[in-house]
Amino acid sequence: MEPQRSPLLEVKGNIEVKRPLVKAPSRLPLPGSRFKRGPDQMEDALEPEKKRTRGLGTAPKIATSRPRAPALTTVPQTQGQTAAPKVPKKTGPRCSTAIATAAAAPPMLGGKKPSKRPAWDLKGQLCDLTAELKCYRERTQTLDQENQQLRDQLREAQQQATVLGAERRTLEGELARVQAQAEQGQQELGNLSARVLELEERLGTQESLVQELQKEQLGLQEERRGLATRLEEQERRLQTSEAALSGSQAEVASLRQETVAQAALLAERGERLHGLEMERRRLHNQLQELKGNIRVFCRVRPVLPGEPTPSPGFLLFPSGPGGPSDLPTRLSLSRSDERRGTLSGAPAPPTRHDFSFDRVFPPGSGQDEVFEEIAMLVQSALDGYPVCIFAYGQTGSGKTFTMEGGPGGDPQVEGLIPRALRHLFSIAQELGGQGWTYSFVASYVEIYNETVRDLLATGTRKGQGGECEIRRAGPGSEELTVTNARYVPVSCEKEVEALLHLARQNRAVARTAQNERSSRSHSVFQLQISGEHAARGLQCGAPLSLVDLAGSERLDPGLALGPGERERLRETQAINSSLSTLGLVIMALSNKESHVPYRNSKLTYLLQNSLGGSAKMLMFVNISPLEENVSESLNSLRFASKVNQCVIGTAQANRK
Repeated sequence: MEPQRSPLLEVKGNIEVKRPLVKAPSRLPLPGSRFKRGPDQMEDALEPEKKRTRGLGTAPKIATSRPRAPALTTVPQTQGQTAAPKVPKKTGPRCSTAIATAAAAPPMLGGKKPSKRPAWDLKGQLCDLTAELKCYRERTQTLDQENQQLRDQLREAQQQATVLGAERRTLEGELARVQAQAEQGQQELGNLSARVLELEERLGTQESLVQELQKEQLGLQEERRGLATRLEEQERRLQTSEAALSGSQAEVASLRQETVAQAALLAERGERLHGLEMERRRLHNQLQELKGNIRVFCRVRPVLPGEPTPSPGFLLFPSGPGGPSDLPTRLSLSRSDERRGTLSGAPAPPTRHDFSFDRVFPPGSGQDEVFEEIAMLVQSALDGYPVCIFAYGQTGSGKTFTMEGGPGGDPQVEGLIPRALRHLFSIAQELGGQGWTYSFVASYVEIYNETVRDLLATGTRKGQGGECEIRRAGPGSEELTVTNARYVPVSCEKEVEALLHLARQNRAVARTAQNERSSRSHSVFQLQISGEHAARGLQCGAPLSLVDLAGSERLDPGLALGPGERERLRETQAINSSLSTLGLVIMALSNKESHVPYRNSKLTYLLQNSLGGSAKMLMFVNISPLEENVSESLNSLRFASKVNQCVIGTAQANRK
């Protein structure tokens, strides 16, 4: 058994050992409460308790008048330390100070401070010490409990501090992340602000567009109402039309039946019309034959400004048997011969020469009147009959004017060539309604000094007549063609006018005694006509030749004076030779001779197919109204009279 310790030593040991364990009443929250403050905040909560503990000062030691017992000085400190509970090492100096202060305070018995006992009253002092020891023990137990509570609270506080530290680090990370997000959010906010401004601007634009669309919508709604009204009206009309259609369908059925009957009647009438057309062509040709396959018209040109007026009675146009209403066909020319005289010495009376032709055109006759007389003859070319019209006369008698017309493009003075082609184009178009189709190919050449030249040549070929020769179109063919000459398809008047203009520029002319600008060559305009009736398998083709002959004046010895005059002399000789050959050919055809001298002249050779028995020929003899040209006029009239007396056999159409 342990020896019983002295109460005084035990009290003293407890005081010394337990002094560091005394703590001031804790202000820490009870265990169970949620502690959310850190260690620094916990120390701040303990600070008022520390100040209060420090204010108490150092507790005075227990005074005794009695000397210390030896046991008190010899008792080892380790025993008192062993009896006391083990103090945790983590208890700081502040807690030790608070505990020491509480232990130094004198015990209060019954609420009153004990009176000081005398030194000799050891028993009383012992009783006091025992009571005090008891109080200290109770106090020590209380302090131990509080100390244990404080340790538990401290442990919880440390745990909470650890948790809070982790939470703080987490919060700091979150704070950094939130700050980064905030910066990113600021940047995004800036972008969004710019985007908002842009969207606001677009919104304004869209709002204005919406307003316009709303206005347009109102207009469209109004238009829709109008269209709905029109639709209702159209539906009513449609119903009416459907009712009318029902009636029309029945009418169409009856009309179809009538159409079939009309088609049969039309076919029958087409056959009849074709027969009538063939009959018309036959009668037309018979009429032309009754007028003569060789006809001669005489035309007297008017007196031009600056020319002397002929004497009265020089040219007379006697009326026909029917009186002035008949078309003139006779001409009387008076000639006075100064070399002849009477026995009394007076001048001989003028000699009158009378001529009769198929038609005579006085000086006042216009181009349209002249063409009206030959229009039916021109139409014979469409029927498949070769037609040849040529103008004959001295230089300056109006041959070129009659054939080509005057300058300036005046429609009133157009010649026979443009008028004839316009007439052919018009008739061909009318016959197109009957199933006929026609094509026209034009050529224009001149014969100068027995040399053939192409008047439609362009570029480097102008004036190169040696390359053009008259040849047969093929072996066994009767058709003649001019090599290296242009053959131009024509279909309208404009194309013909362009060809005539080009030919006027290329034709050979020269100054003569009768004319400032005289044509020194024969110009031959040929139009090859080809027609076809595909439904009936009919074809026809014939040439239309329109010839402007060179001047027919006789040779004048006065021309052989110089190089220029000698050139005119050779031209005149070639012209007169070809005109003489033309007269011989016509006489041979009229006399039905076995040999016709076509090849004696390039002119007659080229016109061979337009002069024979299967052709229709018309000659214009042009004379001057001047008395000074009476000799040449008589020669032309006598030549025309011989031609007019010729009779050529019946013309035959070229049909297949």
